[in-house]
Amino acid sequence: MKRAKGPALKILALRMPALAIPVLAIPALLFAGTMRAADAPVVVTSIKPIHSLVSAIMQGVGEPELIVDGAASPHTYNLKPSNARALQNAKVIFWVGPGLEAFLEKPLQALGRDASIAELDNAPGLVKLPFREGGAFEPHDDGDEHDSASATPEHEHDHAEATHGAEADHDHSTFDTHLWLDPMNAKAMAAMITTTLVAADPANALTYQGNARALDDRLDALDTELKGIVAPVKGKPFIVFHDAYQYFEHRYGIRVAGSITVSPETIPGAERVSEIHRKVGELGATCVFAEPQFEPRLVNVVIEGTSAKSGVLDPEAATLKAGPDLYFTLMRGIANSMKDCLSSA
Repeated sequence: MKRAKGPALKILALRMPALAIPVLAIPALLFAGTMRAADAPVVVTSIKPIHSLVSAIMQGVGEPELIVDGAASPHTYNLKPSNARALQNAKVIFWVGPGLEAFLEKPLQALGRDASIAELDNAPGLVKLPFREGGAFEPHDDGDEHDSASATPEHEHDHAEATHGAEADHDHSTFDTHLWLDPMNAKAMAAMITTTLVAADPANALTYQGNARALDDRLDALDTELKGIVAPVKGKPFIVFHDAYQYFEHRYGIRVAGSITVSPETIPGAERVSEIHRKVGELGATCVFAEPQFEPRLVNVVIEGTSAKSGVLDPEAATLKAGPDLYFTLMRGIANSMKDCLSSA
């Protein structure tokens, strides 16, 4: 083997430190990355909209796990063994509450005992609207406080907060649990998510708090955007598959005339479908909206022989990919589906 001499030897000597530094740094960088991942708390979320809010606040720290994934619905979900393991390993668990995810109530008691469990329907500042019985198939004549066609969204929000806020009796049978369909409720839940994460993982508090401020600003901008999207069709009545849109309705002053079923766990019988078909004509409903998880043929039966059109709304994000931007895609999708169907009717 020949040894380098003279200038060649000097050049080699000069190059060696430059080559050695990145090679030696690689294990240290890998180790630092491993430590960062290991420091992230194990966080489990129940449904996609909540997972999206938690993901946005945890960006740069870790990624939460999701229980009700894919096209599944919390109304009909059965817990899987992998979900049970996730709950058992969790440091923090976020869910809306037993009024929505009833399938989680007992597993949380048995498997989530070592975790901080945040029930987001208890978030301070939440607007809670009373559960509507009977499918709400009449014009809005039950009092000014629930007349979404005449009341302004701001008035609705303030009134609901005063009468159905977080300080009210915690009775899951009396309020609608689709709380996230008002961006102001999403802000209230995001605040509780942030507080919970900071308490469980103070080392990453600054990251959580910075992400929460950014999310807050995005939700304000989204609220303004949604108002503009639905403004041209606010007065047109429509019917939905199940009564999940009350918060969206009250926030933006749109007119939901009724629902095919009060609870999606219960498929309506022939008599009920016939009644709805008649009501579509009587109420002048311009659109009837299906949902991706549930039986679309019912909608076709309801609109048959009428001038109403059909559309699809996805309140639980069944067709969307989980992630920090899902909430915004979900809300824009609902607003644009309403605008598109109602504008063409």
